[in-house]
Amino acid sequence: MMVVANASPLIHLSAIQRLEVLRALFVEVLIPCEVYNEVVMRGAGRPGSQEVASANWIHVRPVENEVAIRVLQVSGLGKGEAECIVLAQETNADWIILDDRLARLQAEAMGLKVVGTVGVLLMASEKGFVENFEQALGDLAASGFRLSTREVERILELWRRERR
Repeated sequence: MMVVANASPLIHLSAIQRLEVLRALFVEVLIPCEVYNEVVMRGAGRPGSQEVASANWIHVRPVENEVAIRVLQVSGLGKGEAECIVLAQETNADWIILDDRLARLQAEAMGLKVVGTVGVLLMASEKGFVENFEQALGDLAASGFRLSTREVERILELWRRERR
């Protein structure tokens, strides 16, 4: 399976030492140039920068359709999100990893299969790549990922129900 990842998931998975779950879950992990620049170049010294720079299994791909990128940016998306969506279309990616609500809605409207950082952790847990989902979710919330206590409780309740 091929996936295109945005900056936020790379940063937060790195912050909780779980970036490797992407490698375990997906055959090919792609990021557009803008996401690489955001995480590695402009994010130097912050979580994700070194991890992404040294991950030879994350492939940086330029996006061809500049017009589509600009159209998505006019609709309110950041350049990295716009590049991710266009790259996912251009490569026929199986999944796109986005956390921003507007970006997720736009990607879904364009027929892309969307998952967020929490969803990636759930997928990894189901496949046995994350042994303690509750701990991983707690670590994610503690890393600064926007997740309220109420959301954490709701996610854990749903997760527990599905495991029964």
